[in-house]
Formats: sequence, C-alpha cells, structure tokens
Amino acid sequence: MTSQCAGCQQQKTQILILDDEPIVCKRLRPAFQKAGYEVETFTDSASAMARIEEKKFDIIITDLKMKGVDGMHFLERIKEIAPDTGVIVITGFATSETAGESFRKGAFDFVAKPFKLNDIIDTVRRLEGNRKR
Repeated sequence: MTSQCAGCQQQKTQILILDDEPIVCKRLRPAFQKAGYEVETFTDSASAMARIEEKKFDIIITDLKMKGVDGMHFLERIKEIAPDTGVIVITGFATSETAGESFRKGAFDFVAKPFKLNDIIDTVRRLEGNRKR
C-alpha cells in the first residue's frame, strides 16, 4: 500500500550501494534497512550506472577500486546526472591523494575499509543532516 501524499515526510531516504565485493553489499543492505533506509545494492558499476540513470537516489555509497568503471569515474558521472545526490566513497586503498580527489569531485565523505557499520550509518546521517539545511 503506497500513499500518494506528495508533502509527506514519511518517504525513506533512497540509498544505492556499489561495491564489487558482494560481502560488503550483504553487510550494508540489512544494516541500512534496519536503520530505516530504502536500499539497492550493486556489485558491478555498469548496472549501478544504468540504475542511477532511471531513478533518483538521495545517497550513493561507492567503492573506489572496482573492475570496469572505477569509483572516481562513477562519482563524476553521478555528479553530472544528479548534482545534489550525496556521495560517500569507501575504499580499502585510502590515500590522502584519493581522498582529496574524491572531495574535489564532490564526495561528501571518504571512508577507509574496514569500517564499523555504525560509522558508515553515522556518516549517512551526517550527510542527511547537511542535505536538510
């Protein structure tokens, strides 16, 4: 049953997660769903890219190093399609250079793997707080 109330605040924040390691998606999806978010996960950048072209997401969490399109290119593409979408970059290859480049390209935050589930959820909540201002 869906409500047609255009001004309702009940709509869940839409999150897309892209990481080529299926275990990351398997850990993040239930954690975010339990925290009250609507979540879609992808393990390949082509499918995720096609999805962001059909649907608007509030927040996108993307890995940096992946087969195919890397996270930096994906971040650039998101910002072209939906400049107001918040992007969080996650990576096991964190360097100050990649962090700096992510911020220059519009990322809200840069999170090094391994991370605690609560830390990534807190980062998403901070991003939501910034978007509502």
